[in-house]
Amino acid sequence: MSGRPLALVVEDAVDQAALLRRYLDREGFDAFIALDAESAIAAFDEIDPVLAVIDLLLPGISGQECARRVQERFPECFLVISSVLDAADYPPADAALPKPITGADLRAIVDRVTR
Repeated sequence: MSGRPLALVVEDAVDQAALLRRYLDREGFDAFIALDAESAIAAFDEIDPVLAVIDLLLPGISGQECARRVQERFPECFLVISSVLDAADYPPADAALPKPITGADLRAIVDRVTR
């Protein structure tokens, strides 16, 4: 383990997941990437994220359900919802990260995370 805080990224678009990994690395986070909610949920016993970035439009289990389960399992985790949908349609979370994602938008959110 690197000793850096862990971010859980649940994003089915490989290019978006890679972009988030790169941005999070710059901000001092290790990233656990899950391409679907099922993979993220299966890893719950092995991870302890301080930050979770969850896409709403996922195959299988929805992003809304994944966010609910993250909040239930990791109540102190800073939850960020990311989507192309209108931010007014996002479920309750600590922050919204509408797509397209920029490094500046993510940095502004990360600055609010307790590490």
